[in-house]
Amino acid sequence: MVFMAANQAQLLSKIATGNGHGEDSPYFDGWKAYETDPFHLTKNPHGVIQMGLAENQLSFELVQEWIMNNPKASICTAEGVGEFKDIAIFQDYHGLPEFRTAVAKFMGKARGNRVTFDPDRIVMSGGATGAHEMTAFCLADPDDAFLVPTPYYPGFDRDLRWRTGVQLLPVVCESSNNFKVTREALEAAYEKAQEANIRVKGLLITNPSNPLGTILDRETLRSLVRFINEKNIHLICDEIYAATVFSQPDFISIAEILDEGIDCNHDLIHIVYSLSKDMGFPGFRVGIVYSYNDAVVSCARKMSSFGLVSTQTQHLIASMLSDDEFVERFIAESANRLAKRYRLFTRGLSQLGIGCLKSNAGLFLWMDLHSLLKDQTFEAEMTLWRVIIKEVKLNVSPGSSFHCSEPGWFRVCFANMDHSTVEIALTRISTFVIQNMEAMAPLRRQWRQKELKLSFSSRRLEDIMKSPCKMSPRSPIPQSPMVKARTC
Repeated sequence: MVFMAANQAQLLSKIATGNGHGEDSPYFDGWKAYETDPFHLTKNPHGVIQMGLAENQLSFELVQEWIMNNPKASICTAEGVGEFKDIAIFQDYHGLPEFRTAVAKFMGKARGNRVTFDPDRIVMSGGATGAHEMTAFCLADPDDAFLVPTPYYPGFDRDLRWRTGVQLLPVVCESSNNFKVTREALEAAYEKAQEANIRVKGLLITNPSNPLGTILDRETLRSLVRFINEKNIHLICDEIYAATVFSQPDFISIAEILDEGIDCNHDLIHIVYSLSKDMGFPGFRVGIVYSYNDAVVSCARKMSSFGLVSTQTQHLIASMLSDDEFVERFIAESANRLAKRYRLFTRGLSQLGIGCLKSNAGLFLWMDLHSLLKDQTFEAEMTLWRVIIKEVKLNVSPGSSFHCSEPGWFRVCFANMDHSTVEIALTRISTFVIQNMEAMAPLRRQWRQKELKLSFSSRRLEDIMKSPCKMSPRSPIPQSPMVKARTC
């Protein structure tokens, strides 16, 4: 076996034999746990509930209704087959003109129609994954680096690093100011890179944030633009959650900041977008690079030949996003349903004394379980995470996989399941918390002193403890080994 492994290493490339993809991360391990034992309401009620997938499934019937009412939008229907040949034959790298026009228009609508986008700057790619890698190839060489505020999406380690050889350097953000990106943190990360003789080529931000579910305010965005302009480095803005903002304040795109006339070299600004989150279409692999730099647009368009969106998909998307009435209804209703689900889930957690970072966007919560840790270490975080995966049977993602600087935070996705599954997930969490009451007692005292804006219910945890313990018939949780079990 040793000989075979050594022989494989000689025969294959470093990419093929290495682990640069990052599948050994707890983020992906949670997915594997779900895939081996997936929850199903009737077929596998004791399985793992997938709460690690940021997918928007709350408004699918609106899309299905539109498709039923517009059969010509597909070239694979009797009504649309007349356009089959024209769509199925070769198209150039620019993409269908109607597709680029419709996407540009939708991007404006998703940002409240406060900005407009030029269809000629739309470059398509195979999802945001391909768009990020394409941007990295255009802006940086191997061993160059991008600064990334923490916590950040674990997939960036794969998307931007694996095949490009680019480095990601953390800009450490902390819970003391709700993980806000500060000029001081940016300067510290930049200076550290300079001392290590690492060339910084850009700053990558997600707005709205994944995993925080927060948006960057106007002054922070202006500060970021001033920073990158002074350093003469690029700013890559991942805005794939732009239309998932479900309460005030409104989302502010980097495009709005540029429209204000801020003193900045526009060639340094680039936006990554997709329809995976806002429309709930990850399977369509519609990714977008929108750059204000002509050279980047030209290079990215050439590179897009390695990950084009199928013309069949382009045709359908163009038809759907050109329907103004549908788009406006969908954006409004999706936000309404996300807000309702967010309130439901945070209310359920707060009744157990579990706090979350206050947020207003995205498809997830940033949940604070630091006081459930045996020790305030990342090792203790992983211990707790394994219990949640194996006993509570919930795939939530530990903060360490998002490069969070503090242990005890977890990302919990809430928009990828139906209402019944949400109820079961909350029941499992409730059972687990009650079993760990001894660990929860000091939790409430510590939270009163914290400066974070946490979501709490007026209902006291002691009131919950006085009520009879009810174990869901679908709960897979045995007595927890973490603390002494409470007798009900």
